[in-house]
Amino acid sequence: MKKKHHFLILFLLCCIGYSAHSQQATDTRLGTLPELSLHRGHTVHILSPEPIRYVDIASHHVSGDLPLENVLRIKLNEDTTQTDHLDHELGTVTIVGDNFVAQYRLTAPLWVNDESIPAMLEIKPEHTRPLEISEIGLSRSNMKNLALGLLTKSVHHPIRSTRDYGVGIILNGISTLGDYIFIDVSFTNTSNLSYNVDELRFFIEDKKITKATNVQTVEIKPLWQYQPLTEFKKRHRNVFVLKKATFPGSKVLRVTLTEKQISGRTVNLKIKYGDILKADTF
Repeated sequence: MKKKHHFLILFLLCCIGYSAHSQQATDTRLGTLPELSLHRGHTVHILSPEPIRYVDIASHHVSGDLPLENVLRIKLNEDTTQTDHLDHELGTVTIVGDNFVAQYRLTAPLWVNDESIPAMLEIKPEHTRPLEISEIGLSRSNMKNLALGLLTKSVHHPIRSTRDYGVGIILNGISTLGDYIFIDVSFTNTSNLSYNVDELRFFIEDKKITKATNVQTVEIKPLWQYQPLTEFKKRHRNVFVLKKATFPGSKVLRVTLTEKQISGRTVNLKIKYGDILKADTF
């Protein structure tokens, strides 16, 4: 009985020790963070490899803003009466993107050579920790990189195409990754009039529509697109990302391009479910 008691105590101590070791291994200490020194009268721009979702600045002596979605601008506050008496340590700045979190140790040295004052900082991979958030899935930077890979490929045999009023829609290809569908589409214009886009919409609807049929149409909103689609004179190529959707063979995915009034030219391209089933994978 005594041996069992000693074994239980030893087991619990091992568990506690393992838990403490694991926590220590995953903790980040201030002294281990890369240092970013701030100086009065100077602004530091921090460049992120992807859009910044969240920023936390520990010190009220430091202010920051996001002039661009992937640029954080920080500086020491000029209007504080305590600027001349700042502590060397200002805490941390935490930057969170779609797929990473990065932290820097902010300091305010009393003296430094002007040539050593930082002006721009690029977030490096070794300064980040992966951030897994299932709700986000693919980040916009991931989608952009994948879409760019598609756009650099030459199209020899389009999957489908349609043309009306001198305006055409060409389905160059379909690629999938997990629950995401990448639609590579080109728009052409052989008329002498520029095409001013009103909207581009995606619908799942019945393949054959008769007067006696109750038409069921469901619109699918793109999660992301590579570039804005507002106007094109002759040709425009783009990639649209849709969330995976399944539909029976009796239905199609309709791509509808409409022009702003007064002309109001409308073009429809119908994509079969079989086209999606045959999609390439990244």
